[in-house]
Amino acid sequence: MLFDVAVLTDSRQLERKPEDWYSRQVHHEDGLVLDALRDAGLTVCRLAWDDAGFDWRQARSLLFRTTWDYFERFGEFSPWLSRVSRQCRLFNAAELIRWNLDKRYLVELQNKGVAVVPTLYIEKGERRTLAQLADASGWNELILKPAVSGNARHTYRFDAGDGQRLECAFGDLVEREAMLLQPFQRQVLEQGELSLMVVDGRYSHAIRKTPKPGDFRVQDDHGGSVHPHQASAEEIAFAEAAVRAVPFDVLYARVDLVRDGQGRLAVMELEMIEPELFFRFRPEAAGLLAAGLRRRLADSAA
Repeated sequence: MLFDVAVLTDSRQLERKPEDWYSRQVHHEDGLVLDALRDAGLTVCRLAWDDAGFDWRQARSLLFRTTWDYFERFGEFSPWLSRVSRQCRLFNAAELIRWNLDKRYLVELQNKGVAVVPTLYIEKGERRTLAQLADASGWNELILKPAVSGNARHTYRFDAGDGQRLECAFGDLVEREAMLLQPFQRQVLEQGELSLMVVDGRYSHAIRKTPKPGDFRVQDDHGGSVHPHQASAEEIAFAEAAVRAVPFDVLYARVDLVRDGQGRLAVMELEMIEPELFFRFRPEAAGLLAAGLRRRLADSAA
């Protein structure tokens, strides 16, 4: 059977585990997408991206949704991505995925006039110590994280004068991969981090993520909380403009924002590979995603 869309997850998320709230949430969100695609008249299946038994030529398109192990298995994911992009259409496209993988894309956005959180990029193999890099940045509180990452993997918060405690971890990491430093955005502790969903170029809905007491990470995996947010006109315009600055077609994006110390909006990250899009807060948004995907398939077939 030829499927119009294969909705992609990772093998850990394939089976629903009724006793696990996280698994229930994943399947609810993916279910909303699958239903919306079917309602749009598309034939669909759901499978793991690393399914060795599936012939990818049996899918017209692949939709990345909960492939949340790709950055842990990048040595396998990268060649797989190259192969399947020659066999079927990807949403978002492979070129966009590779562009979005490395947070150097923030520089390109900044060069196009999009305000982003200041970032110092540290190349793989850097010989300077973390203390030296922190001192050169001029920032008092900092965040260290990999340039290619997700779910707060190897993300550390530290004071400029306290970098010594992370030197061993930093040395091990920078031997294997590029890293980055950013000034810690203290507003996250009080105001949280905003995520605006932009589907097919238009704002859809928004949420606010807040960390648990005593932590700075907003992901629910680390005890963070998610709350509905009514985005302002300023926030909507900012998020849509950030997505327009991307040099590729974007079916879906999550724009993670903070306000800096002066109250100005700044992009923390643009998530366009497999972002959680929080459809449970606005199920109709899954229909917008399905409509945009269907239109793109129809245009390519015309």
